Amino acid sequence: MTTTISNSIEVLQDLKKWQGTLRLKILNMYFKANAGHIGCSLSCIDLMIASLMSHKRKDEVFILSKGHAAASLYACLHELGEISDELLSTYYKEGTVLPAHPAPNKISGIPFATGSLGHGLPIALGIAQANKILGNDETTYVLMSDGETNEGTTWEAAHYAVAKQLDNLIVMIDKNGLQGFGNTNQVLGISADATKWQVMGFEVAECDGHDVEALYQQIDFFKNNKNGLPKVIIANTVKGKGVSYMENRLEWHYLPMNPEQYAVATNDILKAYL
Repeated sequence: MTTTISNSIEVLQDLKKWQGTLRLKILNMYFKANAGHIGCSLSCIDLMIASLMSHKRKDEVFILSKGHAAASLYACLHELGEISDELLSTYYKEGTVLPAHPAPNKISGIPFATGSLGHGLPIALGIAQANKILGNDETTYVLMSDGETNEGTTWEAAHYAVAKQLDNLIVMIDKNGLQGFGNTNQVLGISADATKWQVMGFEVAECDGHDVEALYQQIDFFKNNKNGLPKVIIANTVKGKGVSYMENRLEWHYLPMNPEQYAVATNDILKAYL
C-alpha cells in the first residue's frame, strides 16, 4: 500500500517543491539546447510528479508515450538520481543518449523509444498483462497527450485493456487542448473525453492536472482498487503552465527561448512556485 498523502506532510511538501524545481530544470535544459517542445513538458510535469516521482516503485514501469516531452522525463530521472549531472548536460547535443524523444536501452527508467504517437499505450498494456499472468503486484503507468488519443492504436489498445481486465494499468492523459496543428476540438474532436473512456469500460477520473495533491490521491486510489477495470485519469492542463507568455499558446509547442524570454520564464516560476 502506498502512503496516503493526507497522512504525510513530508510527501506533500516534496510534491509542491518539485513543481517549481523541476520546471526550472526543464527551462534550463531547453534554453541551453536552444530547443522547442517546452509547452508540452510544462503541461505534463505535474502528472509525472504524482506518478513517476511519487508512486512508481523500482520494479514498476512508467512510459512517456508523448515522447516530445522528453525533457520532463529526463528532469525527473535526474532528480531521482538515474541521470547524472554530466549526462544531463548533454541533452540534445550530438552523440547524446538524451535526444529530443526518449531513446531506449541507455537509461534504466526509459525502457522503450517513444514519440511516434499512439505506441505507448499498447506497450504499457502488454507489460500490464504480463504482470497479471506472472502474478506480480505491479502497476504500469503510461502518460499520453490528448492529441494522441486521435490515433487508432489508442482505441484498439483500450479495447484490449478492457477485455483483459487490466486493472493494474493507469493511463494518464495530458488534456491541454492543443496539438501540433491547432486546438484538439478542431482537428478530430475531443477524444480525451471522460464519457468515451467510461463507455469503453475504463474506470475514469477527471482531475485538475496541476493539482499535485489531488493527482497523488487519485493515483493512490487507483493503485489499490483492483476491480477488473483499467484506469484512466483525464487531467485538464494548461500548455506552458507556469510561464505567463507560454500558457495556452500553440507556438510554444515548437519555439525555443531567447535570453530575455528565458529570464521572464524563470522569474515566473520562481514567483509562482518557490
